[in-house]
Amino acid sequence: MSVNPARTIVTIVVLTLAASACDRQSTAFVAEKVRRYPTDSVENAAHRVGVVQGLYGPESIRYSPDEDVYYVSVMNGPGSRKDNNGYIVKIDARELGNDTLFAVSGKNGVHLDGPKGLAIHGDTLWVADIDILRAFSRSTGKPLGEIDLKPHGAVLLNDVAVAPDGTIYVTDTGIIMSEIGVVYVGGDKVFSIGANRAINVVAHGNVLGRPNGVTWDPTQKRWVVVSFDTFHSEVYALHPSDSTRVILASGKGRFDGIEPMSDGGFLVSCWQDSSVHLFDHGTDRQIVRNVPSPADIGIDTKRNRLAIPTGNNRIEFWDLAGT
Repeated sequence: MSVNPARTIVTIVVLTLAASACDRQSTAFVAEKVRRYPTDSVENAAHRVGVVQGLYGPESIRYSPDEDVYYVSVMNGPGSRKDNNGYIVKIDARELGNDTLFAVSGKNGVHLDGPKGLAIHGDTLWVADIDILRAFSRSTGKPLGEIDLKPHGAVLLNDVAVAPDGTIYVTDTGIIMSEIGVVYVGGDKVFSIGANRAINVVAHGNVLGRPNGVTWDPTQKRWVVVSFDTFHSEVYALHPSDSTRVILASGKGRFDGIEPMSDGGFLVSCWQDSSVHLFDHGTDRQIVRNVPSPADIGIDTKRNRLAIPTGNNRIEFWDLAGT
């Protein structure tokens, strides 16, 4: 996407969400603006091209290339509260103002408490929801089933990803997201779900550093996890057979989302410095800054655009053409 500094466009679209899905009336606004960006990023490598705001607790965003839409999970309350009050929104990637409700708690058999990580596999959208992994049809938005991880000690399922062979990985950060903030209670785990929905604890324990984002690395064909530890976070490859960790990068603390790049690097969102980093073959570049509590990021592969859910109830869209 190219930026023409001589041209200014402002578009505002209003979408009123169903009151039954929300603690309060939720309204999503989209504001797109093309202008000069002298301070958007440290190296002027990325530029903000759009904002969606008014979503109460957006946590994860996933781009669907075949539909050309973004799926967004919205907690709509504390992330550990079982209130059947969450929802999922679809945003048209071609026209950010064209938003629709995809799945709403209490409607059409949908139950969502604090939806977080999202993953797409075929026609199925997988959603991590506190201690249950829920499946929805991308065609209809209707529930397809669930995988209950409570019997396996799940505390707070945070992110989910799917490998090419269909194996699902889910992180358990071992925290409680309450009205007073994030409280660490322990129980760090990484689950795998294989054929016939067989559940396995791939790794567990404090050494995982509160695992948060997880992704399949197509370049090296491996699983990569980021940790949410308060003071020292890591990006590490996780070997599924013996739980061996290979540290790929480290940072200031509270890594959240991770997305692989085509050249083998990784984009990682970081709460501690309110930014998104590009870790690439031993280098660390802060390409986006001033985004409070950046959560589970997603990449629009068609437009080379980064989508960032933030702690101020908005999603920011950034052009990565210069990175």
